[in-house]
Amino acid sequence: MHRQRPRPRAEPWPVRHAGLVIHAGFLLLLVASLGRYTVRHGTDGRAPWVFALAVLLGLLYLAGLTLPKDRSPARLAWLAAVLAAWLALVTAAPSFAWCAVPLLYTGLRVLPTRAAIGTVVLLTTAVVIAQYRLADTIDPSLFLGPPAVAAIATAVFTRMRSDEERLRETVAELAVSERRAGVLAERERLSREIHDTIAQGTSSLRMLLQAADRTWDTDPAAARAHVRRAEEVAALGVEEIRRFVRDLAPVELAGDTGLAGGLVRVVERFRVEGGPDVALAVDGRVRPLTEPVEAALTRTAQGALANVREHARARAVHVTLTYLPDRVALDIRDDGVGFDPGLTRVGDLRGYGLPSLRRRLAEVGGELTLESAPGEGTALAATVPDRPNHGDHDPNAASGPGTDAAATPASSTDRGATP
Repeated sequence: MHRQRPRPRAEPWPVRHAGLVIHAGFLLLLVASLGRYTVRHGTDGRAPWVFALAVLLGLLYLAGLTLPKDRSPARLAWLAAVLAAWLALVTAAPSFAWCAVPLLYTGLRVLPTRAAIGTVVLLTTAVVIAQYRLADTIDPSLFLGPPAVAAIATAVFTRMRSDEERLRETVAELAVSERRAGVLAERERLSREIHDTIAQGTSSLRMLLQAADRTWDTDPAAARAHVRRAEEVAALGVEEIRRFVRDLAPVELAGDTGLAGGLVRVVERFRVEGGPDVALAVDGRVRPLTEPVEAALTRTAQGALANVREHARARAVHVTLTYLPDRVALDIRDDGVGFDPGLTRVGDLRGYGLPSLRRRLAEVGGELTLESAPGEGTALAATVPDRPNHGDHDPNAASGPGTDAAATPASSTDRGATP
C-alpha cells in the first residue's frame, strides 16, 4: 500500500509574501515621509524638487517589480538608480531617511555579500546624517539607533536566508532519499514478480524434465508426455516473460478476463505442470476489481499452488474465491504433509515466498492468514478490501474446465497452501 505523503504545513501569509510586504512598506514609508515633509515645510522653494524626486523614486521602485529576481545587470543597474534617487531625496529632505529600511532588505537580497554590507553601511551613514540634521538636540540615539536597527535587520535577513538555503538542501536530500527508496521498492517488487513467474516456471520445467529422464528408458510414452508438458510450460513461460517485460501484469489476466477468469487459467496451468488434483470454486456475485487487487490475488494463487506442487506432496488442493460485500477472499487448502510455520526458512526461495505474498497483499490493503502443522495439510487465506470499478459480471463467467461450482468457500481457519 502506498503511503500518502503528509501535506506540508502552510506558512503564515507574511512569510509566503514577504516581498509584497516589503514593497508595500516602502511605498507607505515614502508616502508618510512626503506627508511629514509637507506638514513641516509646506510648499517652500525646495518642495517641487522634493515632490519630483519622491515621484521618481516611487516609479523607479515600481519598475523593479517587472525585472527578474536574479542578479542580472539590469537588476543591479535598477538598484543603483533607486539608491541614487533616494540619496538625492534624503539629502534634500531628511524626512525620507526611514525609507532606507526596505532598501536595506532589497540590497541584501539582490547584492553579493560584500556589496550588500557596503550598501548597508552607506544607507546607515545617510540615515545618521539625516537624523542629525532633523534633531533639535544632540543625543546618543542619533548615532547609535540607526546602526543598531541596521545590524538587527541584517542579522534577521541573514538568518532567514541561511534557513532558506538549509531548507533547499534538506528538500534536495529528501528528494534523493525518496528516489533511492523508490528504486529499492521497485527492485523488491521486481524480485517478487521474478519469483512468482520466472523462478516458479523454471522449477516446473526442471521437475518435468527430471520425470522424463527417469522414465526415458522404461516408459518412453510417459517420458514423451512429460516432455510435451515441459514444452507447454515453456511456451507459457515465454508468454509470461514477454508480458512481464511489457507491463509486469499476470499473463492470466490478459484479455480482460477478470480475477475469476484469471484463476481458471492459473488452475489449468497448474494441471498442465503436473500438480495434484485441483478444484476451483467461485462463490458470491462476481464483480470487477482494480488491476492491483486482481494482480495481487492472482500472484498469491500462483505462488501458493507452486509451493503445493513442490513441497506439500498433496493429493488434492481446493481453491475458493469468495466475493463478500466489502472484501474478496481467496482460500487455498491442501491435504499434504504440512509444516511448522515457525520453522520456515527465510534465506532460500521457499522462505521468500510467504513474506513476498504478505508484502504484495499489504500493498493493496490486504492480509494473509496461514495455518499448518506437520501431517495436517496447510490452509492459506488472502483477504483484500473490495474496491470495485464498475458493473457486475455473471457468476457463470468464471466457470471453465476444472471448476467446482459445488465447493463451499473456505474460511480463514481452513487448511490450505504451503507458503
